[in-house]
Amino acid sequence: MKHMTEAQLSELEQDLNAIRDEVVADLGERDAQYIRRMVRLHRMLEAGGRVMMPFGFIPPVFVAATATLGIAKILENMEIGHNVMHGQYDWMNDPSLHSQTYEWDTVCTGDSWRRTHNYEHHTYTNIIGKDRDYGYAVLRLSDDEPWRPWHSLQFINYVLLSVFFQWGVGLHELETEKLRRKEISWREKLPFLKEFARKGGRQAFKDYVFFPLVTFPVAPIVLTGNVGANLIRNLWSSTVIFCGHFTQDAETFSEEACEGESKGHWYLRQLTGSSNFTGGRWLHILSGHLSYQVEHHVFPDLPAHRYPEISGKVQAVCEKHGIHYNTGSFARQYGTVLKRVLRHSLPGRPEGGAATTA
Repeated sequence: MKHMTEAQLSELEQDLNAIRDEVVADLGERDAQYIRRMVRLHRMLEAGGRVMMPFGFIPPVFVAATATLGIAKILENMEIGHNVMHGQYDWMNDPSLHSQTYEWDTVCTGDSWRRTHNYEHHTYTNIIGKDRDYGYAVLRLSDDEPWRPWHSLQFINYVLLSVFFQWGVGLHELETEKLRRKEISWREKLPFLKEFARKGGRQAFKDYVFFPLVTFPVAPIVLTGNVGANLIRNLWSSTVIFCGHFTQDAETFSEEACEGESKGHWYLRQLTGSSNFTGGRWLHILSGHLSYQVEHHVFPDLPAHRYPEISGKVQAVCEKHGIHYNTGSFARQYGTVLKRVLRHSLPGRPEGGAATTA
């Protein structure tokens, strides 16, 4: 991480605060209409996918139904649920779009997500030993974690995590690594496990029992389509999230370097520990605008559809302070993620990897 004096960090804080204040002052009907339009689009896509699915014995219809339902799930998770639960639309005072009451269409409970993601990840972004989203306790992505023989197979773990991503995220709060080290007990995790079982059970029942049963003559087709839709959502959301956090140039940080950090230092850490990727409008929408992960980490509670508008201003601030603004094509950024996963599956320090700032 670039070294900056306290005076420089204070100036960085003021520059970014000014961008935030400008957006907050302009929030209004345009933003409310946008999120409500996304909610309507999601409902239309989900209804369309569900209605088409029983006719999936016709191959083109099956493909269309599965893709439509998969896109609906992506839209609800990424552009609606994730952003609403960050409080981006709390100012609307709409209970259906409030961060503390929204419950999304995935096995991870809203409360668990708010604890592990909104608080833990966004407070301690990429701090090794503090941010448990870094590698999801499954992948070794930094030399700060000692290499173990089982890391040589971590690409398999990466594929499995991507395929079952909603379940991995849902169980993230279980803290399996602490259970293995006996730092916590299973008894302590019983309340969480009960909460997870209720939510995960409802989700599994809905997609894998209820909808197939109500279309009983074609139940196998509907079941297969629902599995496919969830797979589409899992693979896409995991890829977007990995491209925002684990590219080759995304930095990691030590706990010592971040002790007692100022808001300016926190801003600097968000800027250097995040990655963007470029693309068209619908790529940004379907990524929940996490294609602008830099802007999201700096301003997590600003409506995400505003990130393209402020990206140029954030880049100008980075250029002013000599901070690298990490962006590139989707293919390029994803390629560096795969390289990082593979390189850190081997012992020793890989050349060109992002080092932890001490």
